[in-house]
Amino acid sequence: MATIASLLNTAELPDSPTPRLDAELLLAHALGKSRSYLHTWPEREVEAESAARFAADLARRRAGEPVAYILGQQGFWSLELEVAAHTLIPRPDTELLVETALALVPAAPASVLDLGTGSGAIALALASERPAWRLTGVDRVPEAVALAERNRQRLKLDNVTFGASHWFSALAGRRYRLIVSNPPYIAADDRHLGEGDLRFEPRSALVAGADGLDDIRRIIEQAPAHLEAGGWLLLEHGFEQAAAVRELLAARGFAAVESRRDLGGHERISLGRFNHE
Repeated sequence: MATIASLLNTAELPDSPTPRLDAELLLAHALGKSRSYLHTWPEREVEAESAARFAADLARRRAGEPVAYILGQQGFWSLELEVAAHTLIPRPDTELLVETALALVPAAPASVLDLGTGSGAIALALASERPAWRLTGVDRVPEAVALAERNRQRLKLDNVTFGASHWFSALAGRRYRLIVSNPPYIAADDRHLGEGDLRFEPRSALVAGADGLDDIRRIIEQAPAHLEAGGWLLLEHGFEQAAAVRELLAARGFAAVESRRDLGGHERISLGRFNHE
């Protein structure tokens, strides 16, 4: 019978940038244990059923399927979220959007909107840090709305609601102190769409026209009608799109326009404040 150590040492994931981490996550999942358990009990024998489950999950990973989809979960901020193939996998870069939102708006009561919420990651992270905020997360994909709601219920966060809306389509007359979004921003012909995890993620959550800015243009154009006076709009975008997004914000009348850099030094989000005349 194989041991934990032997299974990890013989796991082959040649195309993964993090083969050991992937193998540990998949084996811990197959065993129903934590990664620390693997390190504590490397010589423990693994039952045949668990070893077979691990082998099947390794095969999926070798085929390129993201670990998060195999596990059905992904950590984001301080939360563990359920994920599925009809939503984007929450990424560490997006935590910059959460950090910036928390720094911009006081902890006092405020109405906040997350556009294209997907798994609910951004809205739920903000809700966990700001109990006084009332958050709304919307997505045009019904399965994403249901997934976000399951995450909300499991995390027991009562200050956020999720609903169906294609951007602002179902939000007529509603205004917010803060609007955040991680919209699609990849160009339709981007070669990265055929590489790595992106091959498995929904194109509707990734691609936005010839230059990747179609959805960002739409959000910037429509956001002022849904912002309170002095309200903020925060957008994640590609690292080469910051200048274009700042230009769009300024042209629409936003003030205090700037971009912020992620941990890799890339301009990852842009923001602006709208003051109604």
